[in-house]
Amino acid sequence: MNVTEVQWERLLPAEFRAAQSQFPVVYLPLGTVEWHGEHNALGLDALKAHQLCVLAAQQGGGIVHPPVYGGMGGLDMPATVVMEGEYEWDNHLLRPWLEKLCSEFMRQGFRAIIMLTGHYGHNQQITVREVGARMTERLQIPVLGTPEYWLAQDAGYLGDHAGIGETSLLMHLHPDLVAIERIRADPDYGKTDAIEKGSTAALGQRYTDVIVSRLATVSRAMLTWDEATRAAFVRAERALISAQVRGWRMDQPWAAWRKAFDGELTHYGKYLAAGQFEQIERMAAQCI
Repeated sequence: MNVTEVQWERLLPAEFRAAQSQFPVVYLPLGTVEWHGEHNALGLDALKAHQLCVLAAQQGGGIVHPPVYGGMGGLDMPATVVMEGEYEWDNHLLRPWLEKLCSEFMRQGFRAIIMLTGHYGHNQQITVREVGARMTERLQIPVLGTPEYWLAQDAGYLGDHAGIGETSLLMHLHPDLVAIERIRADPDYGKTDAIEKGSTAALGQRYTDVIVSRLATVSRAMLTWDEATRAAFVRAERALISAQVRGWRMDQPWAAWRKAFDGELTHYGKYLAAGQFEQIERMAAQCI
């Protein structure tokens, strides 16, 4: 059977079985509903994460679970749903929900899981990466949890909130959900014309191509990882988590990110795709 559809909810049972048997990788897109300026759709985070996963599955194989709307943090703005606080150490909703989904995916027969979060407050990023490392050990299958921008930092996409990067991605992935001219009436994002002039669908496509290519590459590799490779992957991911949490405790929530963006850590996506986990671990030490 030739399977062209990759979205779980749109597959017939026979199509699901065929797709999973051909490539037992599942993508879990994560996001929220949150204010992204007057110029962007409120579901931007999950919309872009979902479409990036769909494109990666179409390119490399796998099945895409429907996006999970709801995460940690969110602006104090209209039409924004905050499930758990940005600066709360405790996590009672997102973590157990993701862990249960991962367990279900393994029970269903998947042999690798990629959780891609398009929402990336600092606590969201930490939690998703922690779940990936923890469930890799618990399930003994590879589980990656990362924001999409970490896969394209070396291409110039360092992550933003309704800025040039996110707006350009949405322009490319869902052009009907961006009304860039409305930014002029936005007292925050429209204070200058930088976002309006800098955001383009072409830039969004450039970022998309890098992210999708690396997702497809990593997904293929994850199915081949042995126990030693999984252990090296977990060490690398835990090194990143440790740096981020220590920066939060010792300084302020974004301390580790500030150091990361100034250093070689922007090559995370390249090293992940190449399986160079020791290099990621060394880079994480630069953030402490």
